[in-house]
Amino acid sequence: MSDHRIIIFEKARRLLKEGEISGREREELLFLLSDLLSALGKADLPESEGGLFLASNPGYCRVLLSLLKQQTAELDTLRKLSASLTANLDMSAVLNAITQEAMRLALDARAVHIFLYRNETLIFGAGLQPNGRTDAIAIPRQNGLTYAVARKGQTIIVENMRDHPLYRDAPPEWEGSIIGIPLKMRNRVVGVMNLSRSTTGGFSAAEVRLLALLSDQAAVAISNASLHQQVSRKAYTDTVTGLPNRRALDERLENEVTQADRTGQSFAVVMMDLDGFKSVNDTYGHALGDHTLRAFSKYIAQGVRSTDFLARYGGDELTLIMSQTALPAAMLVAEKIREKAGDFFFLAPNRSRITLGLSGGVAVYPTHGRGASELLRAADEALYRAKRHSRGQFLLAKDAPGSSSMPAQP
Repeated sequence: MSDHRIIIFEKARRLLKEGEISGREREELLFLLSDLLSALGKADLPESEGGLFLASNPGYCRVLLSLLKQQTAELDTLRKLSASLTANLDMSAVLNAITQEAMRLALDARAVHIFLYRNETLIFGAGLQPNGRTDAIAIPRQNGLTYAVARKGQTIIVENMRDHPLYRDAPPEWEGSIIGIPLKMRNRVVGVMNLSRSTTGGFSAAEVRLLALLSDQAAVAISNASLHQQVSRKAYTDTVTGLPNRRALDERLENEVTQADRTGQSFAVVMMDLDGFKSVNDTYGHALGDHTLRAFSKYIAQGVRSTDFLARYGGDELTLIMSQTALPAAMLVAEKIREKAGDFFFLAPNRSRITLGLSGGVAVYPTHGRGASELLRAADEALYRAKRHSRGQFLLAKDAPGSSSMPAQP
């Protein structure tokens, strides 16, 4: 038998320990015996040196068979996970599935974290602990392991955090071992996966190999989910103003109706139309008109509450949805928006000052409409009255027949 195979068998013999081996030792033995099979190549196993040795040592055969079956099962699980990940385009679900599988593959892992790498910045994606608890947001250190893995694009294993250069400035309670694996798609790092242990000593070769396979699948799934997010964002974004478009508005409105029916809390819709916008288009052309609409929309968006939803309805009309808002609060917010619009101006190419006003109609669910389309019509009718009688004001919609107001919210 060659020296290389003798070394393998001697290591395997020491690990067996009378047939009782621990989990970490089992992983190492599997790696060693797999290495042996690779060394044997395509030779006829029963007639090879390794085959003769195994034939005279049936205990090794049983262990090898058991471990190879387990490895096959693990690889089959990874294959099924790969199919599941590539079919799932929800980023949150993808990241959670990856952390769960990583926790299963790495014995005694203390925690698993995934960070997305965008524009040379790491963004927390997901975290998991053995008890199933998902970790809160974690921020990696600029001079720590995670950024080092992302920048180098290489796996880094720290066997003992206490004496490793990447953890010199780490808190004293950080101890044990950790591995950082780059998630790479076409040689581009799209994320980093970290797994830590409370004990020192690092990770076995078998674990590293399985985690590397998982990281390859994770990178593909993350890239697919990211692309899906970008496409979805474009599908729901107005190209002129950058605001949510009519499609996004309709879906949000339906969700608000569902939530209001479930909780008994009302919400408000404000239809708004720019006063004087037509003259901008007629005088300066549609290019400047688009620029004006974009600048005005951004200006108004800065004045709405973080819980509100501002979208472009179409043309020069904007729509605001105010969640869990009763009539008095809705009218107060509408008045503040109207006043803010009156302060808007910018200079045209000829240095003339362009100003715009805002007219609007306010409708509250369910007082002014029992459904999304009915509520929008009520707000639009109120807007029409405001534009017809006196621009620069916000009018309340007329009550829907048979409607009843929900209790005012505190």
